Amino acid sequence: MVLASATLTIMAAAIIAPSLPAMGEVYGEGVLVRLALTITSLAIAISAPIAGLAADRVGRKPLLTASLAAYAITGTAGYFVDSLPVLLMTRTLLGLAVGGIMTSVSALITDWFDGPERGRFLGLQQAAASLGGVMFLPLAGILAGIDWRLPFWLYSIAAAIALAAVTGLTHDARTTLKAAKADFPKKAISIYLLAGTATLVFYMAPTQLPFLLKNLNASPAVIGLVVAGSTLSSVAGALAFNKLPKGHITAASVALLGLGWLVIGFGNSIPLVTAGLLVGGFGVGLVVPNLNLQLANAAGPQQRGRVLSGLVAGIFLGQFLSPLVIAPLVQTAGIPAAFIWTGVVTTIAGAVLALAHKEKN
Repeated sequence: MVLASATLTIMAAAIIAPSLPAMGEVYGEGVLVRLALTITSLAIAISAPIAGLAADRVGRKPLLTASLAAYAITGTAGYFVDSLPVLLMTRTLLGLAVGGIMTSVSALITDWFDGPERGRFLGLQQAAASLGGVMFLPLAGILAGIDWRLPFWLYSIAAAIALAAVTGLTHDARTTLKAAKADFPKKAISIYLLAGTATLVFYMAPTQLPFLLKNLNASPAVIGLVVAGSTLSSVAGALAFNKLPKGHITAASVALLGLGWLVIGFGNSIPLVTAGLLVGGFGVGLVVPNLNLQLANAAGPQQRGRVLSGLVAGIFLGQFLSPLVIAPLVQTAGIPAAFIWTGVVTTIAGAVLALAHKEKN
């Protein structure tokens, strides 16, 4: 049920991406409608450090089960609201729940495993998170084609996982350990910044592509399938992570993300956009477990929840900032040009990281 819980995390915000164009018709197209998707990410970023403290002091299992129950309630609540401010409030509460789920899942995995097994299961965690998008985004697209509110019912699956966690999750290493003072890993801040920046770029997929694809005459169902393509290739990247040499993974993953966005920017058809998403998604599938493993190996067991929660905060802060940072570029140059420019900068950043790693060695 730990990996099942992971499937609910990344898709939590993106599951309403196919509904965005219809939501724009109801509430007016603009940044606020996009925030219905990304405000969840801001709440995750804010709540993750608190969740990390709770995971270290209260325990992984209580945090996970309570967060799963809150996820089911606040997620499905979006179906019933009829105003954008109230919808934004329910999405914020959903984000608080996701922060608890992600932090407790990462902490449990790093408690249970060491060495190569830890890297393998962190890869499986990211694969499961991406697989959630593969499973739920196409279904969300089909449901959004019927009624843009229907995808909110997909959040109810968390209730079943919460029941399974209550009855089936018995080992909780944190309940026998008291939080102790330890030096915070020096490289943690740079890892958080890298995770946030990469996610900011990657999250152009659910926030900008629905509108680009709509201009290419794509239906909501097609939008859901295309956006799910990035999560499908993320699964492949995460599963490949443990089989690849670790030295250049960070640089390679950033460069792949940039190249994928260049393909999207220069592409003028749905197949080319999908191809670019597959390339960029594979890169993101590599980078997240890699950064997770670096932090897990650097942190002591008594502080692991807090250290890993910083990565969760960085990832989802990048998601929240994505439409805000990209909006001026979209307004002045258009969505395709926005993908081109971010692709150029991200590809160059990958090359710089590769050179820096070479000089360090």
